[in-house]
Amino acid sequence: MSSDRKKVAVFISGGGSNLQSIIDASKSGNLSADVVWVVSNMRKAFGVTRAKNEGIETFIFKKKNYDSPQSAGDELLQKLQERNIDYLATAGYLQLLPEAVVRAYRNKILNIHPALLPKYGGKGMYGQYVHQAVIESGDTESGPTVHLVDEIYDNGKILEQVKVPVLQDDTPESLAARVLEQEHKLFPIVIEKLIKGKYEINDG
Repeated sequence: MSSDRKKVAVFISGGGSNLQSIIDASKSGNLSADVVWVVSNMRKAFGVTRAKNEGIETFIFKKKNYDSPQSAGDELLQKLQERNIDYLATAGYLQLLPEAVVRAYRNKILNIHPALLPKYGGKGMYGQYVHQAVIESGDTESGPTVHLVDEIYDNGKILEQVKVPVLQDDTPESLAARVLEQEHKLFPIVIEKLIKGKYEINDG
């Protein structure tokens, strides 16, 4: 691992297919960073298995195991700093990051959401719930959004979106599959552009 490569921690709750796309981009040289730590709130998430298969250190982070939300956040931040993590990516992570972590990594945390924000965001809007809502709305377009993470679900500055047509006979599953295909392409690109300073971001 050369010294000019950044270190990324990826947070997951499920299958980890976006995690795999980031790992693959790193291996192929399209991403000038390495995934060095994978954090999950779900011990049995397949994304944890993916990480172990790649020889990446994993950590199961459950806030209920700590005395308070503050102590949970403080320990997580300490672990990130001990590993010299430069950037965080939340990929299907169904928890809010602790405030201490968000503050410490302001403008260095990215999330990918499976719909066009600011619509269809917020607590409880994840996975099939999102695609169901898009179809029921009658919208003709959906697609992934990558945004900076702040203290509120799906709220930070939008950096990139890809539009995916909603077809007349779409089910939540069929729409999800086409959106996910674009997620896998988009997320590593946005991480790389953020690392390279390609976005205008207000540090205030």
